[in-house]
Amino acid sequence: MFFLLTLTALLGAEPAAPPAEVAAHEAKHLKNIRQLTFGFSKAGEGYFRPDGKAVIFQAAKPGEDDYQIYTLDLEPGAKPLMVSTGKGKCTCSYYHPDGKSILFASTHLDPALADAEKAETKSAKKPAYSRSERYRWDFDPAMDIFRANLDGSNLVRLTDTPGYDAEGSYSADGKQIIFTSYRDAGDAEIYVMDADGKNPRRITNKEGYDGGPFFAPDGKTIVYRSDRKKNDLLQLFVNTPAGDEERALTNNDAVNWGPYFFKDSRHLVYSTSLHGHQNYEIYWMDSQTGDQERLTYRDGFDGLPVFSNDGQKMMWTSKGRTADNTSQLFIADFVAPTASSTAK
Repeated sequence: MFFLLTLTALLGAEPAAPPAEVAAHEAKHLKNIRQLTFGFSKAGEGYFRPDGKAVIFQAAKPGEDDYQIYTLDLEPGAKPLMVSTGKGKCTCSYYHPDGKSILFASTHLDPALADAEKAETKSAKKPAYSRSERYRWDFDPAMDIFRANLDGSNLVRLTDTPGYDAEGSYSADGKQIIFTSYRDAGDAEIYVMDADGKNPRRITNKEGYDGGPFFAPDGKTIVYRSDRKKNDLLQLFVNTPAGDEERALTNNDAVNWGPYFFKDSRHLVYSTSLHGHQNYEIYWMDSQTGDQERLTYRDGFDGLPVFSNDGQKMMWTSKGRTADNTSQLFIADFVAPTASSTAK
């Protein structure tokens, strides 16, 4: 979820398709595509409020590099509201299923921040994960998970262990949080804890980074990404919440990440570098058959796709679509592929 991609190599990048052809391809499943965020130096990783009337996301103001968390009502003229503290760096926000509170990760309690403020310097921390210079992910060891009211008030710390804790999201019933942590392993693993932060239990136990986890709406399956082969690539996996039935969804020479379930708990969307590390595209997949269909065709980055609870809208982060070449949130009315269209 929260990472700084510094991808420089290409995996057979394809030539750009004519704009009319791109629009025709995308119009099959993405209707009325429009930009949602403006005025940020970068914005992305957005999630819908359960009622579909607002979103929560991470963004940085012009001149700033670290993300803070914002909410935005989906109505004309609405302005983003910062709901994090404005200190440190933030990532991985999410709404509680009842729509009355929010979840996000933050480093605002990092003692090094206070020391840096006194010295008027920023604390420099190396990424906790850097397989090579092809990409680096900033996994700050001071990152912890917090719950708050919709406006950011009544902030409650849910994790308090050494090492990175982030990438959290709720189960559909709101009783559990699934997240990524370095707390007792040499690399990132998947954990599940109660919604109040109690009873954390480890789900994955294999070498390599495991992260970006989400529950399926029915609560029977989880999905996440992993670099088990340590080859600068990421593959997608599904598993049970108990971690006893892991199954790979992808096995290719690409970075596959940002998986998110559709409302039927069977299909999902994700982003892949199959078309080049400078041209991530979004795909729809049947998690049972493996059948897929490409959804985005625009040059540049398209990733971190998510659905509204009713499946009527898809939101994602895009860089190639903006006039100023910044990463911003986009939203579209979604038409789900049929079984016949994905069986290719």
